[in-house]
Amino acid sequence: MVIIVVTNCPPKLRGDLTKWLIEINTGVYVGNVSSRVRDELWSRVCENIKQGQATMVFPAEGEQHIDFRVHNTTWEPVDYDGIKLMLHPSVEYLKKKEPGALPKITSDAERFHIIKKAHKNNKANSPSEFVVIDIETSGLDRTKDRIIEIAALMVNNGKVTGEFSKLIKPGFPLSEEIKSLTGITDEMLESEGENEKQVLLDFQKFIGGKDIVCHNGTFDINFIQARCLKLQIKSLRNKIIDTLLLARKRNCRASNYKLETLASFYSLDTTGMHRALVDCYLTFGVYLKLNEK
Repeated sequence: MVIIVVTNCPPKLRGDLTKWLIEINTGVYVGNVSSRVRDELWSRVCENIKQGQATMVFPAEGEQHIDFRVHNTTWEPVDYDGIKLMLHPSVEYLKKKEPGALPKITSDAERFHIIKKAHKNNKANSPSEFVVIDIETSGLDRTKDRIIEIAALMVNNGKVTGEFSKLIKPGFPLSEEIKSLTGITDEMLESEGENEKQVLLDFQKFIGGKDIVCHNGTFDINFIQARCLKLQIKSLRNKIIDTLLLARKRNCRASNYKLETLASFYSLDTTGMHRALVDCYLTFGVYLKLNEK
């Protein structure tokens, strides 16, 4: 059972939703669909809802057997020791909040309890074979921005056994902010960039059906899914392991959960960050550290 709740929903999007789900109340859509259809519907919602808000509840593995996704809402899914909760931040919190900010821990005893409980099943939850992925984009809006670089590492028994890294031509000049952040230039994309659809097909062939490890997977995976939907190619259906969520469960001492902060906390070399392949290696390093006993 999938439930999608939307507000300020454009009529065209309502029509798309009613093709697959039943509207049981204004803005509330319910139905039984495959995970592929569910992911494509969610990508379409995020791409077309504009200034509206959306929440999706769907079945998932785990103790609760449900998971959440949100778009343009103040509600925020948070992982608390393996239990997914919906946080509704106060106005004061929203004013002060920075991306990846840590929740307050009130005592050393609480910190010890969280770390001990989170570490209990680390080894069992870590697959022996997986891929680490990362993307660089022309901006944060997946409805108009593009993936400009995508990379992946194939990992088997803790060792990197393969690399995938390609630049993608976005079809328009990059902003100065993105050039400065990534070091990727228009000239590089023109000379080395490849066709987006072909790169995504090659990327999917490389990762296959293996579990995906990524940092802040909500952004990367939703961006990839939106582009796959736009290009009319199959969406990803891999299991996702998000190192940002793992850090929330297993690390309470770093100042925040940003990849650069966690990498520095674990004494990893952050030189060359914000290039997809470099960030893959940093994510892999952080993942290994988070899974140490």
